[in-house]
Amino acid sequence: MSEDEKAPESAPEAVPPAAEPAPEYGSEDVLEDVAPTPPAPRVKARRSPWNRGRDRVLAALIAVAVVAVALVIGVTSDSAATDRTEAAAPPPLPAAPEKVPGSLTEIWSARSGATPVPVVAGDTVATADGGEVDARDPLTGQVRWHYTRDLPLCTVNETWGRLNAVYSKTSCSEVTQLDPGTGRITAQRNGNAELGTQLVSDGSHVTATGKKLLTTWRDDLVQSAEYGQVPALVNAGKQPRTGCTYGTVAAASGKVGVIERCPGDPADRLTVYKAAPEKDDEPQVAFSSVLAGKRARVIAMSGELTAVVLPDQKLLVVYNGDGSQRAAYPLDVPASDLATDPPAGVEATTQTTQNVYWFSGSKVVALSRDDLSPRWTLSSASGPGIVFAGQLVVPIKGGLAVLNENDGSTIRTVGVDRRGYAGLVRLGAAGPVLLEERGGVLTALK
Repeated sequence: MSEDEKAPESAPEAVPPAAEPAPEYGSEDVLEDVAPTPPAPRVKARRSPWNRGRDRVLAALIAVAVVAVALVIGVTSDSAATDRTEAAAPPPLPAAPEKVPGSLTEIWSARSGATPVPVVAGDTVATADGGEVDARDPLTGQVRWHYTRDLPLCTVNETWGRLNAVYSKTSCSEVTQLDPGTGRITAQRNGNAELGTQLVSDGSHVTATGKKLLTTWRDDLVQSAEYGQVPALVNAGKQPRTGCTYGTVAAASGKVGVIERCPGDPADRLTVYKAAPEKDDEPQVAFSSVLAGKRARVIAMSGELTAVVLPDQKLLVVYNGDGSQRAAYPLDVPASDLATDPPAGVEATTQTTQNVYWFSGSKVVALSRDDLSPRWTLSSASGPGIVFAGQLVVPIKGGLAVLNENDGSTIRTVGVDRRGYAGLVRLGAAGPVLLEERGGVLTALK
């Protein structure tokens, strides 16, 4: 039988599909016939507003401007215009000698045009000139630390054991308080003191003088009182008088005394007010009285008493705390000494435990601290005296006079070579060093 004739192979036997298992109870898909939820439509992402080239350029310009403004502020700020150093507290000074030496020799000198008197704080002597305050070793004059601004100094003083440096912008408005030992800043303020101001202290408060405004601060430089023509006045009617100008100023026992010259007054006026009233813009006046003459000068205050010189009457008049006259004394002082007010309205005075010493311009008048009565007068003086080495020393032409405080008698004199300087001499002392302020130059003697 041929291959073609062979019977065909039988086709594979079909396998029936496996039967699906019966669903278990409760497994039925009841949503089997529900149409599926269509996918959410695609949302096209929002294009960033900074993707365009011009936007990137704008952002870069803004960043550059911000940096430039920051640099300008940094360069022109007060801190950038300040150069300062600090130092460790100085070692204690040697004690002063038991009595004034028989000779004194210059050991150093420095310019100090912004200190009207020698400034001594603890074991440090400060000089101030231009825009720089220097703390110096009294024995060598070496600078321990400095504080410098690109502003001129108005004045510097020592109160509360700290240095108060007043700088000028348009007025004497920038005040920095410094620790004399280290140079650390202890307080700062902006104020309204006038150009040409000096600082008058009663030990607890300091007052910046002026012709139309007096400003008083406490030890943290917070303003405690304003008296006179207040700039940027907020509350009108608080000041007792307007339009007045001021002469000399003194302070003691939490009070400030000032000579006022007011329109309508027949003569000068003496006003005494509190250095710390309840409200700093509302003066509390103890008394205000029109005096018996013009060109008056308040020369000293002690406790509740105030001493005033009346040049035309040639009198020194002492007033009680209520403005009543306590006493009047004849005054033998040349008229030329009293022709004009002293610089910045501050008399050249010093104090010891016994007396107040007033330099009129040619004479020193000793006033008792108890009642401000005159005790004695020294002619041919060059400034008021201080206690140095346990004795009263007064600058005179050619040197110093060592005096008895009780009666003004001369114990001896000490020659000092002032190299031709013949003006006002203000004294200070730091340990064994005697200091002389001579017309903008501070000289140390030992």
